[in-house]
Amino acid sequence: MNKEVTFHINNMAYTITIDENIYLELSKYLDLAKNNDTKDLLVAYLRLSQEHHGLKKDIEEITNKLSRF
Repeated sequence: MNKEVTFHINNMAYTITIDENIYLELSKYLDLAKNNDTKDLLVAYLRLSQEHHGLKKDIEEITNKLSRF
């Protein structure tokens, strides 16, 4: 399900339509109810990227273990 979200970054509003799951992930690291600056956006992006990289690494390790069978 898609959700329309308005980001306020550096006193400018950006409205986009995103998947509700992505909205929930973003809201863990970015306060969507306030004006954020570019630094806040970058930090949220880096945290999500780090989380994604960790999950990708875990999946690769599991795949390698399973391929031995």
